[in-house]
Amino acid sequence: MKAIDGGVCAPQGFQAAGIRCGIKGGSGKRDLALIYSKAPCTSAALYTTNQVKAASVLVSRQHTAQGQIRGLIANSGNANACTGEAGIAAARRMAELAGAALSIPREQMAVASTGVIGVPLPIQAIEAGIEAITKGLRSDAQGHEAALEAIMTTDTRKKAGALEIEIAGFPIRLGGMVKGSGMIHPNMGTMLCFITTDASISQELLDKALRRSVQRSFNRVTVDGDTSTNDMILIMANGEGHNPRIESPGPDYAVFAAALEALCISLARAVARDGEGATKLITVTVKEAVDEASAVVLAKSVASSNLVKAACFGADANWGRVLCALGYAGIDFDPQRVDVAFASAAGYVCLCKGGRDLPFCEEVAKQILLEDEIEIIITLGQGVAEAVVWGCDLSYEYVKINGDYRS
Repeated sequence: MKAIDGGVCAPQGFQAAGIRCGIKGGSGKRDLALIYSKAPCTSAALYTTNQVKAASVLVSRQHTAQGQIRGLIANSGNANACTGEAGIAAARRMAELAGAALSIPREQMAVASTGVIGVPLPIQAIEAGIEAITKGLRSDAQGHEAALEAIMTTDTRKKAGALEIEIAGFPIRLGGMVKGSGMIHPNMGTMLCFITTDASISQELLDKALRRSVQRSFNRVTVDGDTSTNDMILIMANGEGHNPRIESPGPDYAVFAAALEALCISLARAVARDGEGATKLITVTVKEAVDEASAVVLAKSVASSNLVKAACFGADANWGRVLCALGYAGIDFDPQRVDVAFASAAGYVCLCKGGRDLPFCEEVAKQILLEDEIEIIITLGQGVAEAVVWGCDLSYEYVKINGDYRS
């Protein structure tokens, strides 16, 4: 498994483009993205668990049910959520426009939107931009970069990656991009994430690999405790790598699934690192739990705690807040067995042993917490299961960003 360049255009047969069509007035950034496979694809997708779902989610969920998505059109600047039947019609129109331009059925196009909720989508702007974005499709890194920029909103970093693996002697590639910075506490996937691969694999196994990867990556990210109305993750596999089709679990499936999980974890970490207003990536590791599910819940409780997040922002080694967050997670454990430690590139310090205070140097602890990547290590002393969750600190900037988001 090796990292390569190219993002979603790294796998054979995929193209991408991004343009500015003026969806959000006054913005000079790209706001319309297109990803397309020249060859038919097997696909799988997961969507938000929020009861309030954007029009793009409702339409894409219908289209992806057959597992044959071949392209995706996505806009930023407008979530097209809480916009009624007009919003549904606009999302369908996006798929229809892109499908017609690419000479494929609209049902083979997925749709995604991100931005402000409750504002009608200016579909006329997208209609005007379809010809330009279709002509702009490229199969290189520039196409990927243009599409990635077009789906970003409050993101401050580009979040993407690509990997190459070998299956039965054939080089196989996976590429992905993700946008997301705030309103992040998903229970299925992430904000908007699009993954391409030239692997040949059955729909059933592609779906299985995606669900497992999401469970161990995007489902373990939290920024602010809010699950969006627009979250989705889509993977398209066009078989252009020409490996023997993966039809059953075995060594080839294991290699593919491991690569997909590695890519998803990398993208999930990038989302946590780019949390709105964040200055630090926080990794919460829970060890020696009774089972993995319990470890995940406990780690999420700590990573989601505003008090823990604020303490990390201020480099305050307040381990009591960690114990407190564990205590209200709803999971049974013995507080008198818990150890808590902080670690970073600056060192390691254990602050709590068996639920009790340990003497430690405040200055050393502060230096550890001043780093931009911090790990909180919690040992429960109850079993052998372990889980990792990623989050970020809570800074003054988060309130500033979300206090005037609509303006």
